[in-house]
Amino acid sequence: MALRKFQAQELFDGKTLHANQVLITDTEGKVLDIVPAEQAGADVEMFAGTLMPGFINAHCHLELSHLKDVIPPHTGLIEFLCSVVTKRGFDPAIIQEKIQQAEQEMYQNGIVAVGDIGNTADTASVKKQSRIHWQNFTEVLSFTDEKAEESCLHFEGVAQELKKALADCQLPHRTSLVPHAPYSISPRSFEWINQATPGEVISLHNQEHPAEDDLYRTGKSEYLRLFKMFGIERSPFPVTGKSALRSVLPYFNQQQTILLVHNTSTPEEDIVWAEQYAKETGLTLIWCLCINANLYIENKVPPIEALMKNSCRIVLGTDSYSSNWQLSIAKELQALRDHFPSIPKETLLQWATSSGARALRWDETLGSFQQGKKPGIVLLSENWETSTRLL
Repeated sequence: MALRKFQAQELFDGKTLHANQVLITDTEGKVLDIVPAEQAGADVEMFAGTLMPGFINAHCHLELSHLKDVIPPHTGLIEFLCSVVTKRGFDPAIIQEKIQQAEQEMYQNGIVAVGDIGNTADTASVKKQSRIHWQNFTEVLSFTDEKAEESCLHFEGVAQELKKALADCQLPHRTSLVPHAPYSISPRSFEWINQATPGEVISLHNQEHPAEDDLYRTGKSEYLRLFKMFGIERSPFPVTGKSALRSVLPYFNQQQTILLVHNTSTPEEDIVWAEQYAKETGLTLIWCLCINANLYIENKVPPIEALMKNSCRIVLGTDSYSSNWQLSIAKELQALRDHFPSIPKETLLQWATSSGARALRWDETLGSFQQGKKPGIVLLSENWETSTRLL
């Protein structure tokens, strides 16, 4: 059998960092063994940096890739959302070209699986040819109960279109219906999505701005500006007197795995409450960090210390090209190190690999250098600025 042998200053196996170890695979990247360097024999390929399994990008919007450099940074979330709504009318050929370029960028920098948000099936043709695993999150927008069924059926149709288009892909993929955010999903829409997703992996943009909580506490919020763009003059959401997370998470009770994304304005008391609610109801909560998107939009960072203090399960995402300078998990890791230097390196690398694979339920094949897996092999540069897919 033809073999390949890889060695760098460090080897991260999905859990632990090692020195003076050699990764041995077949020519297709199937992991055969990890052995001490002195036992590896000849023909070892030497690299500078850290060898590690392929990255898991748990949150992306591939279909927005044409918005790269269109919306300037630091506008604030409300202005950013209004810009996304109004930046329409792009040539479909340009949209497809940018989707293809973004997919190739992620593949080349070592991303092997993506939790990808979409309101359309625009990404289907690129994904059909892709060498990346895709968890497609078909995202529902449904502001009012009056249009809940119509909206949910529309996005269910988008999900079915994706499933049909990707039915004969070589790599595994999944498609599930998901809510966009507490500020864009009515009560009946939440109930509809809950019943449609028993046991599935879904996502929810969560508490990206304090105005999200204002909607549910008082009904008055900066989001009213966004609603007016859709012809809605007042908040269509119930005033609960509670935070957004406490108001909407109880809609779910079907043992879903829920990726809570961004969480920039989530206080620790809501983290504690959410984890307890999930434990009591059989939900699995995953907290997805997209630190560069948070910095791009509002120049803020998520409450990582509070998440770690409460033993939360954490994964990483890039968000989209509308809200990031690049689609690189290496750059997410670098930003996390810069802003949270006390977090152990192994912990950060786990978030980017094995934790993400477990969250998206691809840990049987991805996320670690266990024998028999084909997780992809990535070289992370010494300064964590860049990453390269080796196999």
